[in-house]
Amino acid sequence: MISENSVIRKVQRGNIKAYKKLYDLHFLKLYRFLSQFSKDHDLVEDWVQNAFIKAYENIHHFGFRSKFSTWLFSIAMNEMRSFYRTDNRRSEYHVEKDASELGDEVIPDFIWQHDMNIYLSELDDEKRAIFILFEVEGYSHKEIADIIGLPENLCRSKLHRTKKILKQKWLENEKA
Repeated sequence: MISENSVIRKVQRGNIKAYKKLYDLHFLKLYRFLSQFSKDHDLVEDWVQNAFIKAYENIHHFGFRSKFSTWLFSIAMNEMRSFYRTDNRRSEYHVEKDASELGDEVIPDFIWQHDMNIYLSELDDEKRAIFILFEVEGYSHKEIADIIGLPENLCRSKLHRTKKILKQKWLENEKA
């Protein structure tokens, strides 16, 4: 099997088919991550496509100091931030249904996911991104720092605080 770095070198030499391989490898993970910041699927697709276009246009700047996915996610985060800055909006991720509307057939795992989505939607974008990148996507603290553009120690402390916030919200909900 060919390594990702070999594929990237092919792309840097102008091989468009090789870039399609990178796209196929990373599209779903990137889309899933960015969809945490908007329920507008067209908007998320735009962010993903713009990130891949910018990555392709700047692939010669990729220096192999991090994983390609770390670099790509960083570009995507900048795309999302740029959109919200220029459009003067905040992310609009909202859960559409209350669990009580779903009826008696709701399974406990779904309720947990539903509640966690609500708690995540109440976080600011940065805390949500750090939490998802670490807990869901499995990125290291260093990779998250590279993606978010913050010092690694600050990302660690923000993750710790975010977990405390989520735990507190969960416990408050359990008491209610």
